[in-house]
Amino acid sequence: MEQILSRQEASEAVQDYGWRFLLGTLRTSVRVRSLAQAMSLAADTVAVCGDDADRHLRVDVRPDRVVFTLQLLDRAAVTTRDVELARQISATADRSGLLAEPEIGTGASRSVQLLEIAIDALNVAGIRPFWKAVLGYTDEAGAEGPEDPLIDPVGQGPAIWFQQMDRARPQRNRIHFDICVPHDEAPRRIETALAAGGRLMSATRAPAFWVLADLEGNEACVTTWQGRDG
Repeated sequence: MEQILSRQEASEAVQDYGWRFLLGTLRTSVRVRSLAQAMSLAADTVAVCGDDADRHLRVDVRPDRVVFTLQLLDRAAVTTRDVELARQISATADRSGLLAEPEIGTGASRSVQLLEIAIDALNVAGIRPFWKAVLGYTDEAGAEGPEDPLIDPVGQGPAIWFQQMDRARPQRNRIHFDICVPHDEAPRRIETALAAGGRLMSATRAPAFWVLADLEGNEACVTTWQGRDG
């Protein structure tokens, strides 16, 4: 029976296969020589995972590497099946003369990693709906509370989580998000963000970008390609 593993159990179980445990996932990287080789490896891996591929596996295919991520997606957890799939994927790479590794100590620009962005807030429940709407994000499986993190439903963007502040900061925020969307998506995205408690700070540069903010003044720009020529 498939069992959910603790962080330590998951980490120890895949260490020798060239995988690492990161934020509720298992992740490895395989260096390749071409996009064709990357696609071939990805296809072989999907075949090895069989019916479990759709429930557990995500693949990022690039001309120089393939990054594999394993997680029981509908539970946002690592299980014994993920460990077995990690072993099989590493063996598949090995049969192709390739190596699954976390790129630690290899001279690579960085190891495997996952990026999260934290937003400090006094009223987490008050600002969370705005960020969910403006980013087009969704709840993580099993974490749907008013203060829980948000994730990109297609797995491309970093997770967003919220940190409770104990006092206000009067300074203007010095970082903001730019969300580039198709030009015909921008009106809907802005409308849903405003309906979720956001404020329109400026539209003077629209349709290149609109500046929005959540209830506490944290800013996000919805941007398009339009209005940038000439």
